[in-house]
Amino acid sequence: MIRYIRWCAYFCALLLVALLVNIARVQVWESAAYGANPANKRPAIERYAKPRGDILVDGRPVTGSRDSGQLLRYERTYANGPLYAPVTGFSSQTYGTSFVERAEDAILSGTDPGLSAFPLWYELARGRPAGGNAATTVRSGMQLAAYAGLAGKRGAVAAVEPATGKILALVSSPSYDPSVLSGTGTKVKEAWSALNADPARPMLNRALRETYPPGSTFKIVTAAAALDAGVVTDVDAPTRTPDPYPLPGTSTLLPNAGTGCEDASMADAVQWSCNTVMAKIGVQVGLRKMVEAARRFGFNTEGLRVPSWVSRSNFDTDMSQDQLALSSIGQFNTTATPLQMAMVAAAVANGGELTYPYLVERTTQDDGSQVRRGDQRSLGRAMNPATALRLQELMVKVVENGTGRNAAIPGAVVGGKTGTAQHGVGNAGTPYAWFISWARAEGTALPQVAVAVVVEDASADRGDISGNGAAAPIARAVMEAALATG
Repeated sequence: MIRYIRWCAYFCALLLVALLVNIARVQVWESAAYGANPANKRPAIERYAKPRGDILVDGRPVTGSRDSGQLLRYERTYANGPLYAPVTGFSSQTYGTSFVERAEDAILSGTDPGLSAFPLWYELARGRPAGGNAATTVRSGMQLAAYAGLAGKRGAVAAVEPATGKILALVSSPSYDPSVLSGTGTKVKEAWSALNADPARPMLNRALRETYPPGSTFKIVTAAAALDAGVVTDVDAPTRTPDPYPLPGTSTLLPNAGTGCEDASMADAVQWSCNTVMAKIGVQVGLRKMVEAARRFGFNTEGLRVPSWVSRSNFDTDMSQDQLALSSIGQFNTTATPLQMAMVAAAVANGGELTYPYLVERTTQDDGSQVRRGDQRSLGRAMNPATALRLQELMVKVVENGTGRNAAIPGAVVGGKTGTAQHGVGNAGTPYAWFISWARAEGTALPQVAVAVVVEDASADRGDISGNGAAAPIARAVMEAALATG
């Protein structure tokens, strides 16, 4: 009898071991697969069971959470959604997240280990702390000035603080309200389909993700390359450039939009935006040194994140001489994001040093305790300090007595560069209007802001499109807002 009891005990122990092994298999080895199974609703229920942390601008939340009373309880809300959509992105129970909502999702959703002093406890207890907050570098006054300036026209504005790399404004137009995507159901799916079918592409973040031919704003890069390479030693010396300029190896003549560019100096070429002079200078600098100069400014760089990823700006590395001439004035295959061109202006304003742009100042716990702080770092030297000083002087002349007078601000020193970029088959498309600039209040040592504006309004009269007419006033409004807030 005792022997049978003993065998029964052994069998029960074996069943217990098998049960423990199965539990370990489910809880450890296969937990990830079960968690990722579309039929498992528990992760989604848990994710939306608590309010999401907020994204802050000037210390105030521009996001919130609403109790929907549904199975997925809390939905995302947005204050001034279209204004801040290029910054926040969306947080959708149906379509996931984008931009800061995605980049800082672990903080905002409460799953980041840094939100608790005892993260292992939450892991064992299958719980999570309250969602943390992401404080951005954006200034509300500058963001509003840029948004109002574009007034619904297709285009974008990027503004950075030259010395630190803080992104102070990031606007894309036309925009959209992210709150229409927050929940689930038919209305959300219809809103998603309508936004994606809209030919104006309101969900495209033009400031970070769209690349445009930079046109004459790229002449700042070419001028920096020429000064650093010693191709130009006297910016006021005549360049012996004909008008029009024969593109090397071709019978094509490159014209200027204005007059007075024949034999102009590089200083005059920047001030009056002479295509002929800057194209010739680019050819004299040579392909290798032009490529190196463009790279130092951030072109051809992969993996830029702010923390959302940024499209690569391009300057071709293999070109003929005529193609190099066109590329040196921001045409041919040269393309740039508005953020990239703001970085060009910032490098000039910052004495040649290029700082890494970033959008999140710090992340915090729900009670305000800091988790991480934004990383200020250098991307290297885009040009020599002496070159930056000369370019500052040339850009100031553009605003004071050149093609960029609409950017002038009383009581401030402003440097700028206009651009009108051709595009389309046979350059038949409506030109893009560009303006890049920087500004500092009189009596201060360092510029407080660098700005890039691009306007691609297809409904405008072709003759009315220019950097000074369409883009410079927007840049001026953004700079005025930056100077007003110090």
